[in-house]
Amino acid sequence: MRPDDLHRPAIDELTRPNPDDPTGRSMMRRVPEVLDCWFESGSMPFAQVHYPFENREWFDSHYPGDFIVEYIGQTRGWFYTLHVLATALFDRPAFRSCVSHGIVLGNDGAKMSKSLRNYPDVNEVFDTFGSDAMRWFLMASPVLRGGNLIVTEQGIREGVRQAILPLWNSWYFFALYANAEAYQAARSVQSEHVLDRYILAKTRAAVTEMEALLDVYNVGAACQALRDHLEVLTNWYIRRSRTRFWAGEPAALNTLWTVLETVTRAAAPLLPLTTEVIWRGLTGGASVHLQDWPDVSDWNLGPDEQELAGAMDLVRSVCSTALGLRKAHQLRVRLPLASLTIAHPAAESLAPFTGLIAEEVNVKAVELSSEPATLGRFELVVNPRLLGPRLGGQVQQVIRAVKAGSWTQAGDRVEAAGVVLEPGEYELKLAAADPDSTSALPGNAGLITLDLRVTPDLAAEGTARDVVRIVQQARRDAGLAVSDRIRLEIGADGAVADAVRAHAGFIAAETLAVDLAVRPTAEVGGEPHPVADSAVTVALARVPA
Repeated sequence: MRPDDLHRPAIDELTRPNPDDPTGRSMMRRVPEVLDCWFESGSMPFAQVHYPFENREWFDSHYPGDFIVEYIGQTRGWFYTLHVLATALFDRPAFRSCVSHGIVLGNDGAKMSKSLRNYPDVNEVFDTFGSDAMRWFLMASPVLRGGNLIVTEQGIREGVRQAILPLWNSWYFFALYANAEAYQAARSVQSEHVLDRYILAKTRAAVTEMEALLDVYNVGAACQALRDHLEVLTNWYIRRSRTRFWAGEPAALNTLWTVLETVTRAAAPLLPLTTEVIWRGLTGGASVHLQDWPDVSDWNLGPDEQELAGAMDLVRSVCSTALGLRKAHQLRVRLPLASLTIAHPAAESLAPFTGLIAEEVNVKAVELSSEPATLGRFELVVNPRLLGPRLGGQVQQVIRAVKAGSWTQAGDRVEAAGVVLEPGEYELKLAAADPDSTSALPGNAGLITLDLRVTPDLAAEGTARDVVRIVQQARRDAGLAVSDRIRLEIGADGAVADAVRAHAGFIAAETLAVDLAVRPTAEVGGEPHPVADSAVTVALARVPA
């Protein structure tokens, strides 16, 4: 007869025959002691294998576990009980490493709930963005560092933009310019070109960093390292090497193959499906997940690898700052400017790259100075409200030293009156000789000045570059291959027509035009495109090979 009350003491005397005893003589009785439910979960490592009655050898070689993962609330529950029992029974910890993630919240900020449906539909996310996008969103987020995470479609889309698309576009770019089947063998990492050596050095550094981070289960930081490297690969190396790929230069193609093959192996744990498709396309192999972690230790990049990487990183900082200055003054990149001056203590290291800087920033000349003071200086402003509680009466000494100019800066370290100032306690303000045209480099280590004056000749060249962009788009719209030659007619009037005629050779070379005719806009059909307050039309025809 089923009892009505299942609580103690009503059930203390209940018994039942043991169903596992064929004789039917043994009985099952309630165990009088009741322990916290965490006790049995804390017993999991040994109880799951019936230790010590069975599997003693397996348990001795598999305990403690390499790592454990659960949400942050288990710090006081499961994690704690595991360690208590492990210490009491074996005098050692229950696990070597711990990944404690935060709480996943719905798009309304409340705890994710099936009943509330306050999160994007998983199947819709997979169909729209792919499962790698969801995986990346979770692994690259603060949730793996114990923070809370709101699941939104926008956040998942950002993962696609920041990681999946750059990697995929790099593979697509390689496949566009190279016969992939010809590269399905190990490529050499030997190249004398500075851009090849730079991206190989950055790849080795990124893979080494990712390995160290993943070894300690710092998945979020590993995602950031990969994201940073893909930025270098797509927005610097590939973009700056386009003409080399266009010409089919073997060193460039070999280098890009090597970088992609190496990066896909390193990124395989983070983007398993994307890297699988790319790696198989690159190599013709069975699966990237059957490969070893890439060994980059034997890459021979020369004794000046670190110096080269540091100099090129500075080049990128200079270019980024200069382009930001152009944007602030609404000077489009296709408009050439007269000069860029760089004042930095390591300016000499930039001498081999002035041509590259000039091309990237679109200036006619690049000037170098090792004395930032030639362009301006940094003034130190302290925050007494933050300094006071930490320094007490010493804060006045710091203020007097700052006013007297008696302070020093070394990288991120700022010191005044013998006191090292902490972030937030001070601000470095740029006092430039020409504030409108001057910007500080990241870290306030140097300055750049851009000549913002636009002469008629520079304006004409900028117009010609705008026309090149229009023609290149017309080539794409016509479905032409990148190597197809064309006959070109440009419809333009006034100053725009004069600019096209003055730079006809440049336009023809950039667009692969075997001949170029300039006619009034009304005589050339096609969609009009605005250029320099005028309209330009384009007509082109492919020249048979």
